[in-house]
Amino acid sequence: MTQAPRAQVLRAEDVHVVRDGRPILQEVSLTVRAGEHWALLGANGAGKSTLLSLLGALVHPTRGTVEVLGRRLGRVDLRELRSYVGHVDPRHPLTAPLRAREVVLTGLTNSVAPLPRWRPTPEQEERADRLIDTLALADHRDARWPTLSQGQRGRTLIARALMPEPRLLLLDEPATGLDLPGREQLIEALDELRREHPALATVLVTHHLEELPSGTTHAVLLRDGRVLAQGPTDRVLTSDQVGKCFDVPLVLERHDGRWNVRIARRA
Repeated sequence: MTQAPRAQVLRAEDVHVVRDGRPILQEVSLTVRAGEHWALLGANGAGKSTLLSLLGALVHPTRGTVEVLGRRLGRVDLRELRSYVGHVDPRHPLTAPLRAREVVLTGLTNSVAPLPRWRPTPEQEERADRLIDTLALADHRDARWPTLSQGQRGRTLIARALMPEPRLLLLDEPATGLDLPGREQLIEALDELRREHPALATVLVTHHLEELPSGTTHAVLLRDGRVLAQGPTDRVLTSDQVGKCFDVPLVLERHDGRWNVRIARRA
């Protein structure tokens, strides 16, 4: 019996982005469905952050169409649409010494700090605690932001982004600045999210294949603002195609669902 296709979460068609007369993205088309987990890979300047901003309803395309959760950019209030998209940026501009649990709860108000006179409901507090547990932060729920490690902050921000129960989670280089244990804890947490939220779609931007969770289902390779390859990971993440993407001969290997990469030795 053939399974019905999952609902579209994102669709970009023939997208171009031009800034100051310079093309940033050209002829980009992409469809992400519920339950899919995409990696967005490319060298510096390839257009990854710009594409993620389009998918997160932060900017408009110069040409082409982008639909996020069935709403077309240019025909919808972007501020309203963003409330349905979880966006994780490791450069979160928090300066106040909030407790980790308080940071998670600000995901409901889409604010950096708690809003005056706003109080979460018991159900919302329970959801925050469940997410904190899922992301292995139970021992740090009352720790203040300045005392958290970079990895703990990253997982706190993922819990924060998930508080409004988005259908889409965008992660912009979430492993930036993490040491090896912090990176592995983050990757394990992302795989746990996939198991607990099977309908959630994710798009993760990174330079490093080693940072991809084993549950990554699809990948996009960007080079000079164009899609070099896209589709299921076993078709896209090959030594030849990733080598072309980064313009260096590479050897990719995969063990227990995780990737590693090295420069190919020349004969």
